[in-house]
Amino acid sequence: MSLTLGSGPFGRHPAGVFNSTIDGPEHLLYFEPFARRIRGLIGGETVVDTTGGMLLYESTLKPVLYVPEDDVRADLIEATGHSTFCPYKGDASYWSAAGVENALWGYKQPIETAEFLRGYVAPYWNLFDSWFEEDEGLTRGLRDPYHRVDVRETGAHVTVRANGDVLAESDRARLLFETGIPARAYLPLEDVREDLLARTETESVCPYKGTASYWSVGELADVAWSYRNPIPEAGAIEGLVSFMGDGVEVEITRLTLPSGSPSSE
Repeated sequence: MSLTLGSGPFGRHPAGVFNSTIDGPEHLLYFEPFARRIRGLIGGETVVDTTGGMLLYESTLKPVLYVPEDDVRADLIEATGHSTFCPYKGDASYWSAAGVENALWGYKQPIETAEFLRGYVAPYWNLFDSWFEEDEGLTRGLRDPYHRVDVRETGAHVTVRANGDVLAESDRARLLFETGIPARAYLPLEDVREDLLARTETESVCPYKGTASYWSVGELADVAWSYRNPIPEAGAIEGLVSFMGDGVEVEITRLTLPSGSPSSE
């Protein structure tokens, strides 16, 4: 889903090819500036306030925000006895923040190949009450700058089958292309057998699209979903339905011109 996940260049299954083998470790670290003001609050207290944040990209992991030690309220944190070991970074120390145990970690003496981590600490995002990017509240987690979502109109014919039976057919679908994920077809609800859908209580939150609600189809649980209020970058899929899961087949048939035919303008 980014540089380091899924089909990204440093993920487990890269979509592209390199011009030679990588002369280095299979597990890669990449540290780069995150030039935005980021604030993290616990119990109404601002624990983190930084414009000097860094993102650590690590093979097969989501990016992690690291902030300079000086950008953390020293009077609100306290070292704990907890520690962990990473073979790619070293021994991690932990701090409680505003009464929340082990809310931050850092490498006081990182190994030589991760020396750039010295002087930085990383907050556990979900242990903070709220986060702000500049002056905008972040309700869906940290977003990877390398992660894209593009929604395109398409002339493709989309057929959705559930356990072999046709559940939906549409010539009005939109295709959503998301970094590291196969293209997903989103269909108007009018082109779906609504009588076969049963709304569930399931919801999921995606920092790149918004909050999704789900339907089951017979015994196939939560195989259809929709974003009723997507974030602006994914606004083109608002109210449309997509499908995926065991027992579900989505067929996208693109109509292409015969070889040698002139294209229409």
